[in-house]
Amino acid sequence: QVQLVESGGGLVQPGGSLRLSCAASGSIFSVNAMGWYRQAPGKLRDLVARITSGGSASYADSVKGRFTISRDNAKSTVNLQMNSLKPEDAAVYYCNADLIDSKWRRVDYWGKGTLVTVSS
Repeated sequence: QVQLVESGGGLVQPGGSLRLSCAASGSIFSVNAMGWYRQAPGKLRDLVARITSGGSASYADSVKGRFTISRDNAKSTVNLQMNSLKPEDAAVYYCNADLIDSKWRRVDYWGKGTLVTVSS
């Protein structure tokens, strides 16, 4: 089936940077969009950034100007460059893929999440 593998999480100080990556593999016909969501303790999972296969990107207001999402359609990967990190950015970050599988079904898949900690 489809697997999403995330990497790049870790501990950084406020003002620091991290780059998250997510690779999708498996029975994929095409990818409509991929994105990153995050969930802090006691909070709802919320959109951070999303990018379509055509390159159109959307961002949460709280990360605009600091985060940049990019993709490599050939590899079905998505990256999130996070700069000027703030303590409120700390969360588990989840990769999401909106795709068409090998049976022509539109489905959403989620990664297991990667932890981002922002602390001095």
